[in-house]
Formats: sequence, structure tokens, C-alpha cells
Amino acid sequence: MYELENVLRPYAWGSTTAIAGLLGRAASGGPEAELWIGAHPDSPSVALSRAGAGRAGAHAAAEHPGRRDLDALIAEDPEHHLGGDSVAEFGPRLPFLLKVLAAESPLSLQVHPTLEQAREGFAREEAAGVDRAAADRNYKDDNHKPEMIFALTPFEALCGFRPAAEAKAVFELIAADFELAGLELPALVPLLLADLSHPEEHKALRSAFERLIAGGADISDAASVIVAALVSGAPTAPFQAELSTVVNLQAQYPGDPGVLISLLLNRISLAPGEAVYLPAGNVHAYLHGLGVEVMASSDNVLRGGLTPKFVDVPELLRTIAFEPAGVPTLTAESTMLGQEVFRPPFREFQLQRIELEPGAEPVPVAQSGAAVILVVSGSVLLDSPKGELRLERGGSAFLPAAEAPVNAHPVSGAAGTAVAFAVTTALKA
Repeated sequence: MYELENVLRPYAWGSTTAIAGLLGRAASGGPEAELWIGAHPDSPSVALSRAGAGRAGAHAAAEHPGRRDLDALIAEDPEHHLGGDSVAEFGPRLPFLLKVLAAESPLSLQVHPTLEQAREGFAREEAAGVDRAAADRNYKDDNHKPEMIFALTPFEALCGFRPAAEAKAVFELIAADFELAGLELPALVPLLLADLSHPEEHKALRSAFERLIAGGADISDAASVIVAALVSGAPTAPFQAELSTVVNLQAQYPGDPGVLISLLLNRISLAPGEAVYLPAGNVHAYLHGLGVEVMASSDNVLRGGLTPKFVDVPELLRTIAFEPAGVPTLTAESTMLGQEVFRPPFREFQLQRIELEPGAEPVPVAQSGAAVILVVSGSVLLDSPKGELRLERGGSAFLPAAEAPVNAHPVSGAAGTAVAFAVTTALKA
């Protein structure tokens, strides 16, 4: 087992306090958006041997023989660290990435490609000589990025297309409010109502989305006029959350196509302990909250708005699944071993939540191949046939496949409940 040092990403939308508060450390003073725990080559965790433990500074691995970037450590002996089944299916890389995500303001409206799209797109951009760090690069790697989010606090998001009839009802309400207030309705709204009336649902959603993603003065002006009417006190029920979100998005990204695109999407609120999963093609945006995010190990994102970054509209349209989707909630399964496991329909990962009261019996870490674990409360003692490792709040570790089985124990004499999250593949699920 290897204790880890992890990379904190300071994106502008991140909270300045949430991750530090969760993990019990001092805040950096700037935005702290994502803590990456894994072996993605862009920001690999650093694995500490006993000799290297305690030395300061992530990414100084090359300077100390007791410190190794996790991707380099795995590459030394993939079968040992990942297990033969994982290597056979996913190759010699850790298939998943664990993050702590803290959104103080909305992330970009985005979608992730399928595995086939990622491989084709990556190969195409490599052949064209597009620099991997270029602002207009779509595919940073050749992997897909299905993901899930487990809410640690109330968590707000946009997630997948709502039925066209529901989206139409939102714009019909806007039209009715304008009529009631004696205001001139933006010409865009009747056009969207016509789009959303198409008898084939996928065509209705695509037409409305294409109209909005095109952007331009008509879209920007319509958003401004609609928001001004909402702010002035026009009735908003029964879509208060959706229309309040439009007002907030317009304040942060005035005139952005994503402001009105949000009305085509499911507006969801997760309570702490609830989770959703996001397959390829699902248009989504996290709005606010703290959560544990798990995904296939990739950084491929096609953006569609709510961002100053590059938006490749043709590639985006090839990637989106224009189908209505119910909110893909995920319920934990309880095993006979006392494990609480969230299993999305992806082979790359599953998430286990471990809760240990003082004096409680140990809980086995669900492990199929390699695993990573993060402690968010209390202290946890990990033991295996090859040794043991104590992790305090904020501590994390990499558990090689050859280390299994690993059990999580409450630390003797420690006060309070210990809580940890562990990720492994779903190969045996």
C-alpha cells in the first residue's frame, strides 16, 4: 500500500474553502476546484514509500527514490499493481480517476465522447499535429469519460435533456408571462416552440439545441430580455428552479448560449448522500456544491457554453445524444460483507462508501484489481496480508491488486466516526 500526495487544480469556478474544510487542512487562499487522486498523466498522484513519506512537495518524485509518480510506479509492473484482468481489458493504466470537486460557480456546459469517438478524435488530432496543450484541442487522450458524482453537500446540476414537451412547457410559460405583463416577446421564443413541437423527439431537441448553440445577437438579446422580465417579477411557477438558474447563469455568462440551453435540460438537486451517473453523450453542467466524483481516466471534454474556452460546435453536435433522459440516479447496494457500493453501468469503476463507528468490526475494501481510498473523516487503519497503513482525515492511498484483500478498521481509541471512499474497477460486478 502506498500513501499518496495529490494534485489540487485551482480552476476559477472552485470554492476557496470547501475542499480544505472537508479534508481538515488550511485553505490555500485561492480557488480549489478539483483534487485529483489517481494516475492520469496530466496530474498523477505521488506514491510514497516508507522512506519517502513526509517529504514535502508533490511532483518532486524524481528527486527522491522514495517518491514515484503513480503512473510511473504502475508502469514498472502493471500486472502486479493493476491485476491481469484489468490489464487485459483496459491496458497498463489505472482505469479510473477519483476527484473531490468543489463548485462555487457553474462549470461549463459539456459532454463526453464515447470510447470510439475518443479514439477516432484523438487519432485525427494527433495526425493533424494539433498540440495537446492547444486551446482548440478537443481530445486530450484516447479514452472516454463516463462519470458519477456523489454529493457531500446539497449539490445543484443540469443533467441530460428533459422531454421536448417539458422544455416546450417552459418556453410556453415564458410566453404567457410576457403576454400577461404586456411585454413584447423575443422572436426567438416562437421559433423554439416550433422546434420543440416536432413529432420526433430527437429532432425536436436537436433543432432547439442547434438554434441556441449557434449564438449571435438574437440569442444574446433574447436571454437579456427574458432575464429582465424574470427579475422584474413575472410569475415563474411551476419552473422556478429552472428560471432562477437562467437568471443566475445570465449574471455570470451574459449572452452565452448555455443560458437558454439550460432550459432544455433536467435541473436537479442532490441531497448529501445521493448520486447520479453520466454516460457518454449526456449534456450536463455542475452548478454548485461539494462532491466525490469518479470517472474513467480521461480529460476529454467537449464544451457547449458557460465558458470562455473553445467550443467546437460541429464536433459537439456529433457527440451529443439527442434523446430525453430521466435523471440517472444511483442507489447504493449493500453486500453481505457490510459494504456500501455504488455501481454505475461502467466497467472502469465503482465507488464504495465506508463508515466505521469506534469499536466497529472491520469492513472489507471492495477491490477488483487496484483501488484508491480517501479518508474524509476520522482515522482508518488499512490492513492486508502484506502490511498495514493508517490514514488520517484527508489521507489517501493506492492499493495494488497484489495487496488484496484489504480491510478497513476504525483506529483503536480514536473518537468519532470514520468515513472513507474507495474506488476500484467493476470487473467482478
